[in-house]
Amino acid sequence: MSETERQETATSPASSEPQDTTAQEVQESAEGSTVKEPQNALTEKFTPKEWDALKAFRNEIPDALASAYPDKSDAKTAAINLWGVTIDPSNLLDARVSVVLMKFLRARNLSVSEGKVMFIATLRWRDEFNVEAACKEEFPQDVFGQLGHIYGKDKAGRPVVYNVYGGNQDLKAIFGDVQRFLRWRVAFMEKSIELLDLESTDQMIQVHDYAGVSMTSRDANSKNAASEASSIFSSHYPELLHKKYFINVPSYMTWIFWLFKPLIPSVTLAKMSVVGSGASTIGKALLPEIDAKQLPKRYGGEAEAF
Repeated sequence: MSETERQETATSPASSEPQDTTAQEVQESAEGSTVKEPQNALTEKFTPKEWDALKAFRNEIPDALASAYPDKSDAKTAAINLWGVTIDPSNLLDARVSVVLMKFLRARNLSVSEGKVMFIATLRWRDEFNVEAACKEEFPQDVFGQLGHIYGKDKAGRPVVYNVYGGNQDLKAIFGDVQRFLRWRVAFMEKSIELLDLESTDQMIQVHDYAGVSMTSRDANSKNAASEASSIFSSHYPELLHKKYFINVPSYMTWIFWLFKPLIPSVTLAKMSVVGSGASTIGKALLPEIDAKQLPKRYGGEAEAF
């Protein structure tokens, strides 16, 4: 299993629940007056329990920033940028900020303390990994040019991201330098996140194509890369996945998936599908989510894509 398989562990919001007006629409200001809670299509689906957790989480943000950046004297008051969203501890009443913070809470079952720990760890990791530099790095096209594609949207407007590990890929070159692969993979994820407006869309669909992958192609480097990538995405990219499809999966990999099925949380498992080979078979799995005009022909759609 890879990347974000274990990161989707929280309960999905139930939009049909009645909303708590006092928690959702009004916040107490420092002066004692009330201000209206900024809303968008995503925050309007927050449940009363989620609003309660979010309000408590906001109070922890200055201390969380101080813990994440201990060498910065103004950490408690300085704004930061995460996934294109400015998080200003002096003014957290922003709908897109609410969407970002809620991801950490949902990933930890609305536990404010555990969400805070995850938030701090993510900010520290982003500094240590130097995500900004990875996003600016030039990666060789002959190695990574055909490895990742962002193409089309699903029927709800979510971007669809393809990782093509099979075909004619030179896996030895891709995974020969594990740290370079991880920098490329993180940069590709950040590029995918840029397509999430966090107003109406905050998740993506991922399709992992394993056509042609064999046991002999999985060496120690590829296994280490998969393990490290899985740790990164489960720990630092919470609640960004809507569904994940494993397609053109060799029989031995299907067997491994079912072996580990009892260990995968049910919420995560519900977002994962292992699909066989061939455009017709793949299309039957993907077309209910993705319109034919948005789906590449190789996967049973009509699009002239990669």
